[in-house]
Amino acid sequence: MKAVRVKEYGGPEVMSYEDVDMPELGDTDILVKVEASGINYIDTYQRSGLYQIPLPATLGLEAAGTVQEVGSGVTRFSTGDRVAYTSVPGAYADYAAVPQDKLVGIPEGVSFNQGAAAMLQGCTAHYLCKSTYPVKAGDRCLIHAAAGGVGLLLIQMVKNAGAFVIGTCSTEEKADLARAAGADEVILYTEQDFEAEVKRITDGAGVNVAYDSVGKATFEKSIDCLAPLGYMVLYGNASGPVTEFNPATLGPKGSLFLTRPTLFAYTADRQSLEWRTGDIFQWIDDGSLSLRLEHFFPLADVQDAHRALEGRQTTGKVILTP
Repeated sequence: MKAVRVKEYGGPEVMSYEDVDMPELGDTDILVKVEASGINYIDTYQRSGLYQIPLPATLGLEAAGTVQEVGSGVTRFSTGDRVAYTSVPGAYADYAAVPQDKLVGIPEGVSFNQGAAAMLQGCTAHYLCKSTYPVKAGDRCLIHAAAGGVGLLLIQMVKNAGAFVIGTCSTEEKADLARAAGADEVILYTEQDFEAEVKRITDGAGVNVAYDSVGKATFEKSIDCLAPLGYMVLYGNASGPVTEFNPATLGPKGSLFLTRPTLFAYTADRQSLEWRTGDIFQWIDDGSLSLRLEHFFPLADVQDAHRALEGRQTTGKVILTP
């Protein structure tokens, strides 16, 4: 079988598409034939060493495919079942060994591409607006990278909850995508001061929550966009990590809340995983959640896929296919 391996930290060039042994199954593991795997920013963090992982490693944290073989202790799935998973390393491969508790079934109305795209980014958007800060009708929400994979899903979920959405994007083309997803206002951060625009749009009141996956470049101004008792939700580092911050400043700014959530904590138990994926697959099936799937790369071209993502040449979801 083929897999994408990383043996040292660095740019896209450190990824190699090579022959590897088939994975070994434990008693409660399932062998999945991967039909689609998703690319996420966390993959680039692991490849570059920003998030350090044991090397050598096979990248990729989400995929969808078909059950090929089950361990002797597996009780949840059978050969031929359509499944998807996230938070298990090794998805950039033809086959993956996945613990049964990390797998969920894919409904018939959801494709493999949709299943892969929905897992990491869909579950991220879900926990952000359902758990980290449970959005309610009338809330004002700031969403950075609004035309990205998480951003477009988060806009839809937040709008379905009845909130007012302000998104930020780098280009007018991306702004159009954010508006199409439901954003009420979109700020071009390359041309406008997003803090000033948020204050203008909200008549100085600020937003109840800022969802920030950009990090270093937006962090301080995002905090200054918050209303009293507002939530700063920092869930990514696309522009680099936030290196210095004095939490004492949160008090005078309105007793603000700051959190750095991760998907792993919010899907750590089976009940949470099934709740999130159940909602997402239902919304995809009934049309209330739309996935933007426009960027597909063969697994062998993974270097090009990472360059496109890091070069901000993509919108929505990037998918690898066998």
